[in-house]
Amino acid sequence: MLTLLLPIGRAGKALAQDTFPGCKKDLCVFPMEIRCALPQDIRELLHCLKMRSKYAVLLVFVISLVIIEKENNFISRVSDKLKQTPQALAEANSTEVSPTPAENGSLASLQELDAAFSQLRSHLYNITLQLAGDGDPGPRRHVLLMATTRTGSSFVGEFFNQQGSIFYLFEPLWHVEKTVTFLPGGASAVGSALVYRDVLKQLLLCDLYILENFISPAPEGHLTPFLFRRGSSHSLCEEPVCTPSTKKVFEKYYCKNRRCGPLNITLAAEACRRKQHVALKTVRIRQLEFLQPLVEDPRLDLRIIQLVRDPRAVLASRMVAFSGKYETWKKWASEGEAPLREEEVQRLRGNCESIRVSAELGLRRPGWLRGRYMLVRYEDVARAPLQKAREMYRFAGLPLTPQVEEWIGKNTQAPRDSNGVYSTCKNSSEQFDKWRFSMPFKLAQVVQDACAPAMQLFGYKLASSPTALANRSFSLLEEAQPAWVT
Repeated sequence: MLTLLLPIGRAGKALAQDTFPGCKKDLCVFPMEIRCALPQDIRELLHCLKMRSKYAVLLVFVISLVIIEKENNFISRVSDKLKQTPQALAEANSTEVSPTPAENGSLASLQELDAAFSQLRSHLYNITLQLAGDGDPGPRRHVLLMATTRTGSSFVGEFFNQQGSIFYLFEPLWHVEKTVTFLPGGASAVGSALVYRDVLKQLLLCDLYILENFISPAPEGHLTPFLFRRGSSHSLCEEPVCTPSTKKVFEKYYCKNRRCGPLNITLAAEACRRKQHVALKTVRIRQLEFLQPLVEDPRLDLRIIQLVRDPRAVLASRMVAFSGKYETWKKWASEGEAPLREEEVQRLRGNCESIRVSAELGLRRPGWLRGRYMLVRYEDVARAPLQKAREMYRFAGLPLTPQVEEWIGKNTQAPRDSNGVYSTCKNSSEQFDKWRFSMPFKLAQVVQDACAPAMQLFGYKLASSPTALANRSFSLLEEAQPAWVT
């Protein structure tokens, strides 16, 4: 016989226990015959509860099936993607992880699956964190061309300025140097390096507003006509950054090929974020070790190219470009009347040593620099510009476009009379050692004595006599060392 269990209230507890022996505590067991005597509303309530329970179970079952199907489809798509392109993901994130599929097509182990998902997450992070304007699915790269004055950095920087998907900045730290004064050496040198580094980080992240703290006079409404060498950056002279020109505004650093209004820093920052990659050239950072926080910053994928040049050629070029600062050197070299001050020689030695120390750190390739540093001699670029451009682009993980190749062809085979002090249009194969025929030998000797360790590291031969210095058939270049290959 079927029975029915119903809860009862406290008021009917005593009566129910006297009438129905099956009632215990707050629960009564009624024979099914008694159910017929229950009021109609109680029977309807029971029926309603029963129907709701059925629908609830059915609804939960359907939702569970939908969720399981969605998860299966997602896992299947991700698994297929990982099986098709594990190597591409590894290359895009500069890792060496290469999961091996098992015979059934799935990844070999949960550990490999986890590594593959980490690669995919990192790849997606690079794309979503930095905006890619040209649709290139590759990761966003950040390139720092690190050099000193008169080493050919403006010329080499054009290799990246000519690439349409790169946002290129020419010497933005010039404003920092002009605004913040540091004494040479000691704590002041460290302080300047830290300021340069922090500003550089913001610029690589497209925060161009950081420059407003250093541009003089200060920008108004994020507009300035005083950004140093604006015309040396294509990205700052093309639409939409190039706004209509204003007749009454004097722009000290103007665009070369078109007239533009004062630089709108907001538009420039937006253009930086739209470009696929960012490159920056500076001669104001020399301590490579201070760049470690930038290399390790997960928001950046930084590649550092250090450009060096024969210190004898650097001095000869500076004596022409900055004539007033080297009057003592010129008088001593030509007339021998004014003595060469010891502090001048010490400054030359200190410059060579700072470059050598940074290069040695880079060539040792500590863990944080592995795959992030490349040393390039200007002389090698001048002799084979297209080949070195390909090597630098390959190192940076960037595509070398036909526009870059065309620019290199046009600007490295120019007539001799088109060369100026700041020109990037040269017959590079003939110009790189032109200094040998104008530098007095005793001046070359001073440089060789002060910079011998750096010259040995970079593969520059010493000239033993005036004849050897002026003899072009005698090369002053050693072949590039195998350790330089990154």
